[in-house]
Amino acid sequence: MANYYYLMAGLPDIQLSDLKPARSIAEMKEECEQALTPKDKKILYFFYLKWDCRNIVRLLKNPEAELDLLGNLTADQYQDLLTSARELNFNVHRYPAFMSEFVRNYAFNSEKKGFFAEDAMMYEYLQYVIKNCPNRMMKEWCRLTMDINNILTAMIARKYGWNVGDFIQGDNAVTELIRTNSTKDFDLSLQYDYVKELMQIVDEPDPVRKEKRIDAFKWVWLDDQTFFEPFSIEALLAYLCKLEMLYRWEKLDPENGKEAFRQIINDLRGEARVPEEFIQNNTQRTSNK
Repeated sequence: MANYYYLMAGLPDIQLSDLKPARSIAEMKEECEQALTPKDKKILYFFYLKWDCRNIVRLLKNPEAELDLLGNLTADQYQDLLTSARELNFNVHRYPAFMSEFVRNYAFNSEKKGFFAEDAMMYEYLQYVIKNCPNRMMKEWCRLTMDINNILTAMIARKYGWNVGDFIQGDNAVTELIRTNSTKDFDLSLQYDYVKELMQIVDEPDPVRKEKRIDAFKWVWLDDQTFFEPFSIEALLAYLCKLEMLYRWEKLDPENGKEAFRQIINDLRGEARVPEEFIQNNTQRTSNK
């Protein structure tokens, strides 16, 4: 396993309450290109792939749309993907198959009531990473993101008397319980400790504070995952995920949200502990090195 001590030690500390990210994701991408091993560069490909997905949706809606340069593909490659997919001539070895299939089916799906292209594409992206990324933490991050989305969506659907199954995406242990269980927490609290926190979040009446609490929960989760390996590729991935959250809030939230984030993080850390199972697994991995 590569150790990125010099890269990580040189990065500025960041907190969810920061008003402005200390380093841009674009700058981080350039630094990683210089410092990472070829194997770890392939892992970061999966992280930046989400921007390729967003660019494709933009181009489908507006062929003249401005592209986000954080993606892996060039402007010419986006056009090649769009053209080949529409001509049913796409090469699954050149681009991820789910992207080409999304383009091919877009004209039909966009006419459907309740179809949100960005959400649909992000679901496909998460599924792709979970199935194909060789890095455990990146897979678990995407699985956690999908599970949180499904749990919160299910709780909201139940609150308004909607059919929960109509709004759930994916097929795993969490979605199976959501679809089949009628208890308040879908019996998820027995297997997933974080569900108790999510049930409190979903009842938050302020939508902005609700989003803050979700991101604060994710932030603490990332800290726990990298607690024992602060200079690993996992720590770098966690740092990038945190930067992404900061950039989102820089656009959405003014200065008055700073103290709210600090308080939410403090509240979570009062309860947070590194899971015993994670400690045991890490100890075992360390002893085997």
